[in-house]
Amino acid sequence: MQNPYLPIPVVVSKIITEVETKDIKTFRLEFLNKEDEANFKYLPGQFAELSLYGKGESPIGIASSPTQPGYIEFTVQKAGVVTSTLHEIEEGTHMGVRGPLGNSWPIEYLEGKNIVVVGGGFAFTTLRSLINYMIHDDNRKRFGNITVIYGARTPGLLIYKDELAEWQKRSDINLNVTVDKGDASWKGREGFVPTVCKEVAPGSENAVTVICGPPVMIRFTLPVFFDLGFSKENIVTSLEMRMKCGIGKCGRCNVGSKYVCKDGPVFTLAELDKLTKEY
Repeated sequence: MQNPYLPIPVVVSKIITEVETKDIKTFRLEFLNKEDEANFKYLPGQFAELSLYGKGESPIGIASSPTQPGYIEFTVQKAGVVTSTLHEIEEGTHMGVRGPLGNSWPIEYLEGKNIVVVGGGFAFTTLRSLINYMIHDDNRKRFGNITVIYGARTPGLLIYKDELAEWQKRSDINLNVTVDKGDASWKGREGFVPTVCKEVAPGSENAVTVICGPPVMIRFTLPVFFDLGFSKENIVTSLEMRMKCGIGKCGRCNVGSKYVCKDGPVFTLAELDKLTKEY
């Protein structure tokens, strides 16, 4: 059994700068040992601790999908000591990964249902993992209609632009990308995510919505789905931002009786209603 305290050695094989402000980058990591790669079994929605030797570690959601073998990807926003150092490294750097950790988006529950994926800004990372998982040739037939609503403040802050363009070409996914305010070159939709949800989200019959984004976006989006008839059991979100050690030892992620890193980070709204409001 892998020691949960020991990072798995990986090498940075590719770095992509995602936004014009250059403070969000995607890091593609490849395992140094094939056995470690085979044992790193994860599902969309899980996270891992990224370790930089001599600097520390930071919990980050896994942005790639298990349907993309050979590597794992993490999209990281520059913030503290570890993430700032990560933004300075180059391809070929050796580092560590500890995981996978936490639970996943409820894949089995989503099967056979229409899925509405709602994301805002940088929080689109694990949603991207879920989308790529669901539209993979081996999995697409397991899910009903897939509607995606993704928004950012400006066009320059949209992440995964090449992938968004590829999804836009597909007939088996209804992709709706919006920005709060476009620039001179923007030809797409303008409008806040809650407003777009009102316009394009389907009814609640046999449907589940998966939401991840800034708290203010979620606060104004939830009433839209209540009006559409979605129950709290069929609204799913993630408390990934509360992650700390990842294995329930430090006690810094607990909300009431729950350890978010072990019992989550994915919860339904019905489950969150049973917790104290400190989340």
